[in-house]
Order: sequence, then C-alpha cells, then structure tokens
Amino acid sequence: MNIPRAVPAKTAIVTGADSGIGRATAVRLAAAGLDIGLTWHRDLRGAEETADEVRLQHADRQAYVEHLDLSRLPEAAEVVDVLAERLGGVDVLVNNAGTGTATPFLELDHETVRHVLDVDLVGPLLCAQHAARRMISQGQGGRIVNVTSVHEHQPRVGAAPYCAAKGGLGLLTQVMALELAVHGITVNAVAPGEIATPMTGQEDTDVHTEQRPGIPLGRPGDAREVAAVIAFLAGPNASYVTGASWVVDGGMLRMGPMAGSHLHEDDWRDG
Repeated sequence: MNIPRAVPAKTAIVTGADSGIGRATAVRLAAAGLDIGLTWHRDLRGAEETADEVRLQHADRQAYVEHLDLSRLPEAAEVVDVLAERLGGVDVLVNNAGTGTATPFLELDHETVRHVLDVDLVGPLLCAQHAARRMISQGQGGRIVNVTSVHEHQPRVGAAPYCAAKGGLGLLTQVMALELAVHGITVNAVAPGEIATPMTGQEDTDVHTEQRPGIPLGRPGDAREVAAVIAFLAGPNASYVTGASWVVDGGMLRMGPMAGSHLHEDDWRDG
C-alpha cells in the first residue's frame, strides 16, 4: 500500500479565529510559514484584526477572512472550499469554532441541544469532510486538528449538550484518524482546560496573576499555550501522531473539572 507522504504544509484554515485560541493559532501557524484562511461568526472586526496581525508579523504571509455560521448546515461547511480556492489549497484544518450552554439538564430545550450539537460536532464533521476531500485530491496528505475540551473526557454540571458534543468529537477524531490514514492525513484532538479567552470572560488577562487552587499549575492557561500544541500537531515533527487527544489543562483532569474550577483553597496539596 502506497500511503502519501505529507509534504511541508503551506496553507491552513482555522475556524473561529476572530479571538482567543483561534486567533493565537492563526498567528502561530503563520509564524511557521503557512498562509491562513480564517473564519468568524459574530466578530468581523476581530477576524480582520487577526488577519492584520498575521500580515503585520509575517509580511510574506497571506490571510483571508470568511464568515461561518455552523448553525446553518450543511451549506455553512462550504466555507472550507471557498477559503481553499483563495489559498490555492488546504494542507491543515483546525476545527476551533464552538459554542456552549450553562443550562441544567432538566431545563434544556430541543433548540438549544440541536444548536450546540450542530456547532460543536456536526459542523466540524462536515468541515473536515470538505477539507479531507481537498487534501486527497491534492495527493500530499494533510493535517486535521479538532479542538475539543477537557469535557471530551470528563463531564461538567450544566453542560450536557456541550459535553455530549465534545465527547462525540473526540471519538469522531479517532474514526477519522483510522479512515484517513491511508491518504496520509493525520487527525488529532486538542482538549483545552480553562483558557483565558473572551469565551471564559478573561480577554487580555495575565494568566500568571490569576489564582486557581483547584488546578495543579495554579492558574488558567493562555491561548498561545494551546496554539503551540496545535501548531506541533500541524507541523513536521508530528508526522507519526494520529488519533490522539492532547490535553492542555494545567493538570485539571487529574483533579476533575468540577474541582478544578470550584476549589478555593490549597489544602488538598498537603495530602
């Protein structure tokens, strides 16, 4: 069996790159020499600022911006083809766009559940299909990275559809890895814990000044710390890594996500 050997990536598409992890990832991949296609949902200005940052820091890099609303499926996923045409191909897809809810299980309505599942699970699946078909036709392999969450692995009160979607995306990552390996495409997940982003209400926070007794490293994460792992998985040094979930959480999962966010003292450290 002749499995294509991935060549150095030249282009990447990052969904939800108007802020937070998506923005940090777009900038990090540009620094690695990739032209970037990025999407936004509500914050066009934020997406344009990301594109400007890519171009400012890396004058020889291209950055293209397109709108993406993953509640409008299946058509919304066609944005991958739009950006691939503008970029001249797609070597890396980072499925970062997502949403959540803080609704108790018994109060959930069907519309909320469907929305979260579409944005966090079905949308990434369809975007990955579009990207993988492009990668296969290019014949040079590729990389897909799905941004999940620590809640791919452990639950959280009030986040039933979010946990279901992220858990599903984690298993979807494994199936994709098995099926796409023959085409030289690796597929991995990155599972962040609490990261200082607009989604967690911590935009522009210095994470080293924040105290989190329930997290072994004692603080939230910075979006650039997640982007570094994504960039590794998209780069040449991860050529033999596929089907894995890379947790970036400061040790939160060792404590359990509820303890990680709800412990207010350090007494547990004394045994």
